Amino acid sequence: MKIVVQKFGGTSVATTEGRAKASERILAAKAQGYAPVVVVSAMGRRGEPYATDTLIDLVASLHNDIEPRELDLLISCGEIISTVVMATSLKNMGHPAVALTGGQAGICTDGNYGNAQIIEIDPNPIRNHLSQGKIVIVAGFQGVSDDGSTTTLGRGGSDTTATALGAALRAEVVEIYTDVDGVMTTDPRLVPDAAIMKDISYKEICEMAYQGAKVIHPRAVEAAMNGKVPIKIKNTFSDAEGTLIAENVAERVITGLAHLSNISQVKVGPLAGDAVQMAKVKVLKTTAEAQISIDMIGVSPNSIFFIIDGNDTEKARKALQQAGYDSNVETGCAKLSVIGAGMEGVPGVMANVMESLYKAGVTVLQTSDSDITISFLIKEADLTKAIQILYTSFDLGK
Repeated sequence: MKIVVQKFGGTSVATTEGRAKASERILAAKAQGYAPVVVVSAMGRRGEPYATDTLIDLVASLHNDIEPRELDLLISCGEIISTVVMATSLKNMGHPAVALTGGQAGICTDGNYGNAQIIEIDPNPIRNHLSQGKIVIVAGFQGVSDDGSTTTLGRGGSDTTATALGAALRAEVVEIYTDVDGVMTTDPRLVPDAAIMKDISYKEICEMAYQGAKVIHPRAVEAAMNGKVPIKIKNTFSDAEGTLIAENVAERVITGLAHLSNISQVKVGPLAGDAVQMAKVKVLKTTAEAQISIDMIGVSPNSIFFIIDGNDTEKARKALQQAGYDSNVETGCAKLSVIGAGMEGVPGVMANVMESLYKAGVTVLQTSDSDITISFLIKEADLTKAIQILYTSFDLGK
């Protein structure tokens, strides 16, 4: 049995037109000899009646402090509604279909409400339905814990449902349908003619997602990578080829650009005395105790510096001041990352990027790097021209 897992996001199932297009994709796969397993998100966005945020607003209007267990039970409903609607639509077209919750589909999780991890998937419930010729529609974003409680998987949960099912069912491919034509080399809001990538490696797409690209959640990619299942990002509403995410793709020195906005740089120092090293440790502990996530950590003999989410700026200032440390905070920054699996071991990549930014008049405040990523901290006001110059300099439109 050749299985394809197809995931449709909220914009794909929110309207009659979207559901019709989704049904076309499902039935086309069936006509090609595949057994389709379909994962769906909740319909639409905040304000639309069955969207997850709308359901949250409904209860928040009554009480601000809903228990995590009840909240998960509530927000799982949007996906369940979508499964029943899609299954009914397919049945009306003469195709046997069945709607399943995450638990009914065999998805077992831990009990971490709101951000549950999948522990295991029993593929037999889905396989049994497929063997009867049914199209299986699964509610994304959810599973069930040991005690039978409904849990949700957090950000990117429906994508994770799809790729985890793909691995468990040994699917030929997982198709993620959305409202864009594929993975782009950079943010099309900043570069309107940003190119669609034909393919990209698991490692590269994970890194792009961690650095701000929002096409697919890294946890979903990791599930597919562990199961060696290729992913195809496609547009529900167009016939564009899309982007293949797989293990063995051609390595490029620079594959794409990603960015995070609203970043603040924090410099703590000067630190003096015999206990300078311990002071640096205490600074890190202070931010951790304040529940502030830090990145791009750098040290000098008498100071330590790092970046934080701009929304945590005042909290960081206050925590450091209470701990007795002087800090200097640069707000209004952005983290721009250059990603490419082929840059490892290639001399001159940093020099070429720095030269391009210098020619564009962009000041680099801080850098960090890993095997396939170089990140630059710049002023957010320079972000658009920085991305545009790198896009041009490294031929990312090709």
